[in-house]
Amino acid sequence: MASSLLSLAPATPSAPLSFHGIHEGKSNLGGINKEKTNTFIKAKSFGRISMVVASNVSRFEGITMAPPDPILGVSEAFKADNHELKLNLGVGAYRTEELQPYVLNVVKKADKLLLEKGENREYLPIEGLAAFNKVTAQLLFGADNPVIKQQRVATVQGLSGTGSLRLAAAFIERYFPGAKVLISSPTWGEYRLLAEISCEICSMASLPNCLARNHKNIFNDAGVPWSEYRYYDPKTVGLDFEGMIADIKAAPEGSFILLHGCAHNPTGIDPTPEQWEIIADVIQEKNHVPFFDIAYQGFASGSLDADAASVRMFVARGMEVIAAQSYSKNLGLYAERIGAINVVCSSPEAAARVKSQLKRIARPMYSNPPVHGARIVANIVGDSALFNEWNAEMEMMAGRIKNVRHKLFDSLSSKDKSGKDWSFVLKQIGMFSFTGLNKAQCDNMTNKWHVYMTKDGRISLAGLSLAKCEYLADAIIDSYHNVS
Repeated sequence: MASSLLSLAPATPSAPLSFHGIHEGKSNLGGINKEKTNTFIKAKSFGRISMVVASNVSRFEGITMAPPDPILGVSEAFKADNHELKLNLGVGAYRTEELQPYVLNVVKKADKLLLEKGENREYLPIEGLAAFNKVTAQLLFGADNPVIKQQRVATVQGLSGTGSLRLAAAFIERYFPGAKVLISSPTWGEYRLLAEISCEICSMASLPNCLARNHKNIFNDAGVPWSEYRYYDPKTVGLDFEGMIADIKAAPEGSFILLHGCAHNPTGIDPTPEQWEIIADVIQEKNHVPFFDIAYQGFASGSLDADAASVRMFVARGMEVIAAQSYSKNLGLYAERIGAINVVCSSPEAAARVKSQLKRIARPMYSNPPVHGARIVANIVGDSALFNEWNAEMEMMAGRIKNVRHKLFDSLSSKDKSGKDWSFVLKQIGMFSFTGLNKAQCDNMTNKWHVYMTKDGRISLAGLSLAKCEYLADAIIDSYHNVS
């Protein structure tokens, strides 16, 4: 491939910073020389006591206030609401039928075993825990996959999904300068108002975003140019497959195509197996690099293998692939920040070089990753009894969300007498559902019905119980039909 991962020629370095004017005993910080009067600090002497008085002029006067995080804002508003029927459908974290946080039983067992072993807390190597890296690659690609046996996968433990994506973004910026990343519209962390997008600034990758959009911010901060490919069709509340294919075809050759491996966030809309094949055809024809974000393996369908099918299909075609993983959802290790970045290369030698450079980037970024969650993952996957228990719990969690999805569909269909087709709810997968509601309708959901959600119409079904499905259906029907 023209922009093969085998070629790791670094970008041409920019002109070196100039330190002219810095001398021993002098400071050039902020353009202020220590020998000159410092306008920020003034000293007054009273006998033997010297008092330092800080002026009210700040170096940080030009720093503007960042916009609040939309998810945290939803959660804070929810906490302040005392209504007995309130629902928090904003946060993407699994809840029980009683809408309480859930710690997997298998995680509790693995935690206990770690305490009994009394393992030390020494630093991990830069690439992370070896046992974790081994099992996480096997889980994603399959233990018997030739790329595993031939050692063609460079795996580095990252700081959950976000940190792993950021590491890959820095890698792309350094070794594929100018290459563009194509991101689905919408994508994870993108809570812009679908009914109100007219601001040109929001669509410009070179400027800070007006609202939180984490995929795009990751590449912005890494200095990687990006553009969007069509994905969501508001008319059908489904996949705009023709638009997606057209945009991938139109992208510059050698682009990186960011794909959600399963349970697309925020829409819950995935391509069919047949559509995945066509997507792979186009990416291969255009010499693009598939870049997967895998946040829900096993958690979407209840099957680790089924949720990894898209990634494995690309790899089986002999394509070089990048894949970021997270264990926040499928093991409930949200705060442990456990994930990995994997790069599938065409040879073990290329994989070794890629891994060395990923480590080189990670070292000044965060030095090395956390150990506790990595040991939990390694111990669960490495023990057949714990592994089987984990699979059963994933099935249970995925099953609860499926049951809620079906109950919500049944409630919407039975209560809405307008004849509207709500079947799109059943066609979606994972913990999220795109309702198709606009901002004004979402505001009605919150102001009238005490249902807290992001303003793009996305709801987290993990925050819904079977007992509250009918109440939510009433809120959606009222908002859809009575608010323009």
